[in-house]
Amino acid sequence: QVQLVESGGGLVQAGGSLRLSCAASGRTFTRYTMGWFRQAPGKEREFVAAVGWTGSSTWYADAVKGRFTISRDNARNEIYLQMNSLKPEDSALYYCAADRLGRVSGNRNYYDYWGQGTQVTVSS
Repeated sequence: QVQLVESGGGLVQAGGSLRLSCAASGRTFTRYTMGWFRQAPGKEREFVAAVGWTGSSTWYADAVKGRFTISRDNARNEIYLQMNSLKPEDSALYYCAADRLGRVSGNRNYYDYWGQGTQVTVSS
């Protein structure tokens, strides 16, 4: 089992920045692909970004490409999502997730472990 705990969410004005963190505990997550997803009220959970176990392979949703950066620190068992140029439509509950098979994908069905989420609200 892997436990995931997100932090760093909050309220920010449009154009601002936030950095989300996800701390993993339990089984080593070094070989896992790690991803960020988000869910706004009344909408399905959608893919945001993913990073492979070495940190060199990354994948982004078109909506965040060029504004968000995903990274990981395997020594600290943490992943991060740096979010710049935030827009009101980025407001959502952001979830950290882990794929134990190491696929770099935006398919949420591939992810085995999920955190509880951290709220991001972007005001206009």
